[in-house]
Amino acid sequence: MLGMKKKPKQTAQIDSLIGQNTEIRGDVIFSGGLHVDGTVKGSVIAEQGNDSLLTLSERGTIEGEVKVPNVVINGKVIGDVYALAHIELAAEARINGNVYYSLIEMAMGAEVNGNLVHKIDESVVSLKSGTQKQTEEKTASKS
Repeated sequence: MLGMKKKPKQTAQIDSLIGQNTEIRGDVIFSGGLHVDGTVKGSVIAEQGNDSLLTLSERGTIEGEVKVPNVVINGKVIGDVYALAHIELAAEARINGNVYYSLIEMAMGAEVNGNLVHKIDESVVSLKSGTQKQTEEKTASKS
């Protein structure tokens, strides 16, 4: 145990970058990794069916909804954030809106001016309801 080295955290690949002096007006739809240093005036949405990651730096701002499975925020978001897999709020994170999450990490200094709403992944709910129906059918057939 002593002397063992911890593996460094695996970093996600950045497929797209919005630079510090860039402002985008309109929705951004992406897959893979997106890093934002600039400003987005519109929604940021990950394509369905993949494990996308949005990283918002301390210099970045998003004015609109964020719908991405995995989110790391260290900048400013004006709008609701939907992170149904994992969200990390770093010390400089400022969110004016609700945060819908499954798993959340929040550093000291991060601010959320809105509600924190825990959401269960819908696929888990459908699996549970399917299992419950099978159990009910077995019970009914035995009667």
